[in-house]
Amino acid sequence: MIMKKYNFILFTAIVCGALLTSCKKDDGGGGSNVTPPRDRGEEAIVAEAEIIAYLETHFYNYEEFNSPSEDFDYRIQFDTIAGDNANKIPLFDQVVSKTVQDRLDEDVTYNLYYLNVRQGGGLSPNFPDLAINSYEGKKIRDNQVFDGSVSPVKFDLTQIINGLQDIMIEFNGADPDLTEQNPDGTLTFKDFGVGAAFIPSGLGYFNNPPAAAGIQLYDQLIFTFQIYDVEIGDQDRDGIVSTLEDLNNNGIEEDDDTDGDGAPNYIDGDDDGDGVPTSVEVEFDDEGNIIFMDSDNDGIPNYLDSDS
Repeated sequence: MIMKKYNFILFTAIVCGALLTSCKKDDGGGGSNVTPPRDRGEEAIVAEAEIIAYLETHFYNYEEFNSPSEDFDYRIQFDTIAGDNANKIPLFDQVVSKTVQDRLDEDVTYNLYYLNVRQGGGLSPNFPDLAINSYEGKKIRDNQVFDGSVSPVKFDLTQIINGLQDIMIEFNGADPDLTEQNPDGTLTFKDFGVGAAFIPSGLGYFNNPPAAAGIQLYDQLIFTFQIYDVEIGDQDRDGIVSTLEDLNNNGIEEDDDTDGDGAPNYIDGDDDGDGVPTSVEVEFDDEGNIIFMDSDNDGIPNYLDSDS
């Protein structure tokens, strides 16, 4: 099973870039569009009801995936269950869900629904990694596309909305042993991950949507995507991969800030704020494995110990 050839041109910026403005996550500040914002717990209930209503009344092109034509592009398409499509299997019977915590209110959780059409045979991204993918974003409210890219682009998963980040880590990229480079420089990917995420506003933009994307306050969103490849994230380039900078091991990169300077460790080149770059306070063995030095033997590695 293969997809069409795509010219493999990637954005060089770590963040999503201009094309991907509407996939960036909210800054968490609450925005200025609504004062005060809605209660996050109450809005979570409303959002789930809207998403379930969509899942119960829509289907995806599963028959094309079950018997793909030679030129099938392996892209998910949705339609309403009605008329000639009255006997289609609803999305609600085909999705799964995971429990995800709200990033601003620890008392609020979501049933985050997603559709796993194909798992993929390559590496799976972790929450602070970079995923090379194509995608399309829609609003559940009117089923209109607000963003997307057919050609592969690079997502820094720490820079996209939380709901999409939380789902993309459930998939794998293409099988690298089956990926082919063509004479014209394009790549043909095989056995890549294909899925869709149904994102409540609390894991999207809530009351602070990007103005240019046509997303309204508290809109629920759908992202379909194809994952081709994965790169390990080290956003601050300090030599410590960003998964290791999640000190409390909760899968959230934003809440680990050793020196309390407002910059989480994964984007802080001096994690302990002692004026010595983190990259200088760690070493590597001959095989490239990181060594966490502890000069004063207090059990705290130098890069997290301001008085080491």
